[in-house]
Amino acid sequence: MPTLEAPEERLRKFKYRGKDASARRQQRIVVSLQLRKAKKDEQALKRRNITSLSPDPASEQPTKEVSLTLQEIINGVNASDPDLYFQATQAARKLLSRERNPPLKLIVEAGLIPRLVEFLKSSLHPCLQFEAAWALTNIASGTSEQTRAVVEAGAIRPLVGLLSSPHMTVCEQAVWALGNIAGDGPELRDFVISSNAIPHLLALVSSTIPITFLRNITWTLSNLCRNKNPYPCQKAVEQMLPILSHLLQHKDSEVLSDACWALSYLTEGSNERIGHVVDTGVLPRLVELMTSSELNVLTPSLRTMGNIVTGTDHQTQVAIDAGVLGVLPQLLMHPKSFIQKEAAWAVSNVAAGPHQHIQQLITCNMLPPLVALLKNGDFKVQKEAIWAVANFTTGGTVDQLIQLVRSGVLEPLVNLLTVQDAKIVIIILDIITFLLQAAEKLSEKENLCLLIEELGGVDRIEALQLHENQHVALTALSIIENHFCEEEENGTILPVLDQDHEFLKYLKNYQSSTASEPRTKP
Repeated sequence: MPTLEAPEERLRKFKYRGKDASARRQQRIVVSLQLRKAKKDEQALKRRNITSLSPDPASEQPTKEVSLTLQEIINGVNASDPDLYFQATQAARKLLSRERNPPLKLIVEAGLIPRLVEFLKSSLHPCLQFEAAWALTNIASGTSEQTRAVVEAGAIRPLVGLLSSPHMTVCEQAVWALGNIAGDGPELRDFVISSNAIPHLLALVSSTIPITFLRNITWTLSNLCRNKNPYPCQKAVEQMLPILSHLLQHKDSEVLSDACWALSYLTEGSNERIGHVVDTGVLPRLVELMTSSELNVLTPSLRTMGNIVTGTDHQTQVAIDAGVLGVLPQLLMHPKSFIQKEAAWAVSNVAAGPHQHIQQLITCNMLPPLVALLKNGDFKVQKEAIWAVANFTTGGTVDQLIQLVRSGVLEPLVNLLTVQDAKIVIIILDIITFLLQAAEKLSEKENLCLLIEELGGVDRIEALQLHENQHVALTALSIIENHFCEEEENGTILPVLDQDHEFLKYLKNYQSSTASEPRTKP
């Protein structure tokens, strides 16, 4: 008979509770990245300004419509005549603002960026500042190389300076440009932060500014919160959180969306980062936003709450107290599969907590929609639902596991034993093992074995003994030998007990010794 793995190896490949904190944290980050792959569901990192902002009378300057060639633009931008370089800068901006195929590369290669940065400092010519800031905004919306060219030309500090401009359109365009730069990655984000942009941005937030301006400020703040390796510094986070909490009370869906995305970035990673957001008291509002009919609000609010329940038991309890479990059953049945997936991920993280949290899941009627997803959901959604059941199984009491069986979870799990994903198959087999052990404690093992057999589970588990993946084969072999092999003794059919395999005894007993471990998502 093949030698079975040591218990610690088995746990490292599947269970959360047997892992050290750094491994659990790394798994959470990986899954969070996977959940965020659908870019269409998240706001853009960078944005190009195609249409003109609202006119600012103080910065208007009568000009003739002049069509210039690229060479004429290059010559004009570098000219000494203010009229010529204004017209050329405006023409460059219009080229860069066209909807299709703007010549970003040509403008960069023409060496115009340093001159445009110089125009940002022309405080006596706000129209020129506006046109230069707009052109630089669109260049910074391009590739990382193009964005870096704007930064290396020294644009950040004069752009931050324009946040104090008395001319609203100039100020707003500077906000937009800084948002594009910050959205490029952690290095340029931190460059913007170190240039003291945040206090100037926060000072712009008021009840009197136009909604388009407020949307740009909120989006730029969200870019200052995003990206990791490293995360934004704690000082920056502490500066932004009060305003983000304030913006979360707004009625505009775009402002709400970007404020929620900002909080979702801030709740990735360590429990300390999660704690900063929890301590602001925004969780009840986030739960409220999870009921929104607008996907651009629902998605990031759900993501944020999903991140929060990966934290400590206390942080998860705060989310539960805020009402998150009252909303999740409906989201598990949402018509959009990516919402179902995010909701199932959140449920799995609650289920990875202590049995009191698992009981609250049961009380909030979470099992029926979870079973429905196992039966009918897309496979990506089914995988999240399987993780939720796995956490439920490894952390629940015997009575809770019996309730799990009564919910009808076994039938879809047995049916999913035929999938090609070996990792998922191993998880399902381990779920079945835990359920059998729970039934044995209640002297109900024979009945559970009969149920599994009636569902076709025994045939499928037996077939998995020949699986090409060794872990699948060994796990299936163990279940058959320990729970379904029959011996006749005085005419009585008896199940074979599990004392022959040390790792099953370990799995059976490790729950009580690890109950205080924080939850995590694999």
